[in-house]
Amino acid sequence: MPPETRPPLMIGNGAGFWGDNLDAPLALVRGAALDVLTLEYLAELTMAILAHLRDQDPRAGFIDDFPNLLARLVPELAVQPALRIVTNAGGLNPIWCARRCGSVLDGLGQGAVALAAATGDDVKSRIPGWLADGVDLAHLETGQPMTAAIAEKLAAANVYLGARSIVRALEDGARIVTTGRVADASLTVGPAVAHFGWSWDDWDRLAAATVAGHLIECGAQVTGGLSHDWASLPDLAGVGYPTVEIHQDGRSIVSKPSGTGGKVDLSTVAEQLLYEIDDPARYRTPDVDADFRGLALEQWGPDRVEVSHAAGRPRPDRLKLSAVYRDGWTASGMLAVVGRDAESKARAAGRIVLERVKRSGHDLAESLVECLGAGDVAPGVLRPASPPFEVVLRVTVRDPNRAAVERFCRELAPLVTAGPPGIAGYAAGRPSPRPAFAYWPALVPRALAEEHVRVETRSAADWAREFERESARPASS
Repeated sequence: MPPETRPPLMIGNGAGFWGDNLDAPLALVRGAALDVLTLEYLAELTMAILAHLRDQDPRAGFIDDFPNLLARLVPELAVQPALRIVTNAGGLNPIWCARRCGSVLDGLGQGAVALAAATGDDVKSRIPGWLADGVDLAHLETGQPMTAAIAEKLAAANVYLGARSIVRALEDGARIVTTGRVADASLTVGPAVAHFGWSWDDWDRLAAATVAGHLIECGAQVTGGLSHDWASLPDLAGVGYPTVEIHQDGRSIVSKPSGTGGKVDLSTVAEQLLYEIDDPARYRTPDVDADFRGLALEQWGPDRVEVSHAAGRPRPDRLKLSAVYRDGWTASGMLAVVGRDAESKARAAGRIVLERVKRSGHDLAESLVECLGAGDVAPGVLRPASPPFEVVLRVTVRDPNRAAVERFCRELAPLVTAGPPGIAGYAAGRPSPRPAFAYWPALVPRALAEEHVRVETRSAADWAREFERESARPASS
């Protein structure tokens, strides 16, 4: 079919982060006539968690919820032969994610389904070479140059890739595409480019697809989640997840399945449109530099909002690098404090804990004492009108030395009988040390980041055979 006659493309997003509603993807594919289901799982914290899991097992590091979800979606894949799935569930290990998904599909009689894994975003092993070659990887917020010492402590380093690998996979016939760290909106841009045949310099249409992807990338946020008018919205317990109908000319219509909770109106769409936007004139992605200033929103009926007039400029010549590095050990403990002077008692209790750690011979690198309920969630913004009668004390520490953090973990419980009165909520038990990670954002020349991008498309049966073969090897091989 010539590109100019292509019908609209219906995309629905069933996950806005790892840990989102497990039933939402299934409800979405059953309640809407989708061409593509997207699932967006990754954030900076998620990558740190996945890095920790991969350190324990080189076969881990992907979103392990996804293969289980895929098993639940198999009946829908069988009755909706045109339905495709595009997700960044591959995390730090798209190949093992594809192997596991292939095993699931093959085991359920779906061995012929084509499944693609896109790699190339993981650049951790290349960082030392870049530094040696003089590549500037300065911290985006502080301007501090990355040092060899930081590079040695890297747990993960990934560039935000664009939609090209997704397009390749779909053109190769993949029904399921798993990627690593691609830009959130690129999960939508890829299917749109593949469907309509847009060129990679059609900046306005690429910007339009980017806007559509940005609107649905956070799941139910555009259908009423976090809305200022949340109290008036119907059935947030059964909130519908979003769909976007993209047209050949780039305009799109945001909606949700009928009969689901929440709402899609000018307010919910506008709120999500501005979410995490720094400069609305320069929303930079790996695919395009989008300009949001001229966007037009129009209510087309109940739960239908048209978005049009996106504008774009050539894509940036550098890509974002998201790196996390090991930064010692951390722990956090909480106790409830009740009664008169609850805040002052809680703050005193926090000081006592830290002082006892110091007297034990450990000088903690960092510590934070917070009184939740006394204005510390948003410090300096709002204080309670009267002294609170109850607060939650939260003490958090970090130190390069695990022993120092372990000692802190042992000092909270003694407050119950050796601290100010009114301590409660200690039944949860002693906190435990956990690895601390620090975040390092930077920019990388596009040519360096894109030269190792690979797309592997195979049948589920082939992935399953590879899964069985590789699973038989020692995990360290």
